[in-house]
Amino acid sequence: MTSIASESVSTILCTSKQTRFDIKTADLRELDIDGLHITVTAGNKKTSGAKGKAKARSVGVEILANAKLRLKAGQRYALVGRNGSGKSTFLKAIAEKLIPGIPEETRISILQQTNAQIPDTDHFSSDAASLQDRTEPQAPERHGNVLEEVIEKATARSDVEQEIRALSKGINEADPMGPVRALRTIRHHRNQKRLFLLDKDARLRSGARGMAARKALTAFEKTTAESEALIGQPAENISAETLKNETNEAIDMLADLQLQVEPTTVAEIESKAKKILAGLGFSEDYMAKPVSSLSGGWRMRTSLATALLQETDILILDEPTNFLDLLGIIWLQKYLKSLEDADDAPTLVVVSHDRDFITLCTDLLILKDKQLTYFHGDLPTYEASQSERKLWLTKMKEAQDKQKAHIQQSIANNLKAGKANDDQNKLRQAKSRQKKLDDRWGLQVSAKGGRFKLNRDVAGYHLTARDEIDIPQDERPASFVVPEPSELRFPGPLISVEKATFRYPTKRKNKSETGAPASPAALQDVNLSVHMGDRVGILGLNGAGKSTLVKLLVDADGTKPSSGTVTTHPRLKLGYYSQHAVERLQALVGRGDDASLTALSLLTREVGGALDEGEVRGLLGALGLPGRLASDVPLTKLSGGQLVRCELARLLWRCPHCLVLDEVTTHLDYETVTAMREALRDWAGAVVLVSHDRWFMRGVVEGLMDDGDDEERDVDDGDGDEEESSRRRTVYRMRGGKLTELENGTTQFAESIEKRVAKMLG
Repeated sequence: MTSIASESVSTILCTSKQTRFDIKTADLRELDIDGLHITVTAGNKKTSGAKGKAKARSVGVEILANAKLRLKAGQRYALVGRNGSGKSTFLKAIAEKLIPGIPEETRISILQQTNAQIPDTDHFSSDAASLQDRTEPQAPERHGNVLEEVIEKATARSDVEQEIRALSKGINEADPMGPVRALRTIRHHRNQKRLFLLDKDARLRSGARGMAARKALTAFEKTTAESEALIGQPAENISAETLKNETNEAIDMLADLQLQVEPTTVAEIESKAKKILAGLGFSEDYMAKPVSSLSGGWRMRTSLATALLQETDILILDEPTNFLDLLGIIWLQKYLKSLEDADDAPTLVVVSHDRDFITLCTDLLILKDKQLTYFHGDLPTYEASQSERKLWLTKMKEAQDKQKAHIQQSIANNLKAGKANDDQNKLRQAKSRQKKLDDRWGLQVSAKGGRFKLNRDVAGYHLTARDEIDIPQDERPASFVVPEPSELRFPGPLISVEKATFRYPTKRKNKSETGAPASPAALQDVNLSVHMGDRVGILGLNGAGKSTLVKLLVDADGTKPSSGTVTTHPRLKLGYYSQHAVERLQALVGRGDDASLTALSLLTREVGGALDEGEVRGLLGALGLPGRLASDVPLTKLSGGQLVRCELARLLWRCPHCLVLDEVTTHLDYETVTAMREALRDWAGAVVLVSHDRWFMRGVVEGLMDDGDDEERDVDDGDGDEEESSRRRTVYRMRGGKLTELENGTTQFAESIEKRVAKMLG
């Protein structure tokens, strides 16, 4: 979904059909909503009433139009849709309960993408009105270590503990007004929360129920105003009796709150939190670190742990595998599957480009053409069924067209023969057949596939039985074309690494210090050569040395081996995609005049005249940024996947001989990942790939064609494909700074990780 610039806050407008009756949902893990419309508009567009909402839809970006939202309790859904289709906004609308029909008591947990390009929910709209410039009161943010923060945010004890601390502090003060101030502050904070819910309820309802809700809101606004006034009441205006009563009330409230925090429950929650954090790669030392000291990737893992620890009815995970290594991905996959054994297993909605990861899902939820489509099964089965259905419909239409053409030809022949010989039988036959075409064509088969009968299938006669067979049109395939590399003129390895060892510089406390111990080797005796056309895959867990090796290969930040050599071809053009490329691009365009840059203007500036505008547009279009998307939409409003395409365009315009790609699939939708997999598998240049996406690695590096392939393609099929037969496809494992070739490639590495995960979960 196109993001919104910070200076123009967006609005998510949600409407749906609602019943007038007060129906309580039997299971809060289920959603059943009809007539769902979701539109995103610019925040500066004022809307009021039905006309305002209709106008907002006409000027905004419509994500869903008259869709049906159906979630069944305990099912695991993979939300599928292209970059820019609005998946993240749709999930945010569910999590924020902006959609009318989602019960307020439903517990919904969400993990959003890191730096996700999602519109801020400034207000929402329903069948009644819109809520603007209101946010739910939040408790002050605490700054503890990772374990404390995860437990704090994941449990309801956060508010309880803060109230306990506030009351304890007030009661222990020497000032007799301390307990009263603490009590009144807590009361007002609770009133603010209640006011927020009443305000939302009033705007979600219409008619008599809406009027009653608005009356309740008005009455409680006075209560909230009074509680706020009491906080600032001067001490001299408080009577001795009031002081005594409220002090006793504060003491009683403190005792009640302390009973809610049971030590046994706390220990169980802490134990569960530690298991989740360990599964996501946190060591004991990392759990004790302040959250503020963590990098973006580790903070995302902290947020993921929080979402998993929460007691929830609906769990939403938007790209949870970003920044996880394969150990974390497989652990998360197994952990989410294990939740089905619980009686109150949450309903799961997952967005992920990792095809192997989403095999944990039982159903697909497809967001396409502003509609939601459901499929019980996995992605390969869905794609196969769609292909089979299209083939069947095509054959049916061809047979129907052939039969119709035959009847039309027989009518023409009968008319010609009847008129020539004055044969009334021929003319009557021609008239009967023409009537069949005009009045009864398409009625041969009922909706159930049997012979059509007018007295039984009359509904079909009036509605759809005579419709033309509608063959679904193929969606425009995701575009990803890699330009062919320029000629090298003379042979030789593109990159050659011989016995390379790398150690990070040791920091000394003072200049006079000598004999300081050397830092451990990040890389040890690495040997690697990359020739034109080679495919090299590097697998390994976080901290194994993959990023260090990549930096050594591309000479990033002046990284040189401590010993050994790294040499490159004299004419080598290298393209390097960093795993932090999107964040760096966002930082580049997020400051100064660059905030208005588009993909076209940025790339035009960088090519410096080497390509004309038409060639730049052609390159961007080949990577999935066509037309106005490239020239009119600022980079600050592009989604994460679109920024990946822009960053790749900055690398590919030089027609490199070798691409070094470090986690390039992050932020991309599965269609683009599929297109990239196809493009890179047979590209003439060399590819060095670092990725935790097993399906992507198997395709690009190992050359596997489809999910069901167990062997590589037969490259010697009789045509003598010399280029393919000379292509080297090798998968390495990086562990402890050492590079080891894997005979069975990705499968061998994944199996070893699965064994580790089994021990962790066991």
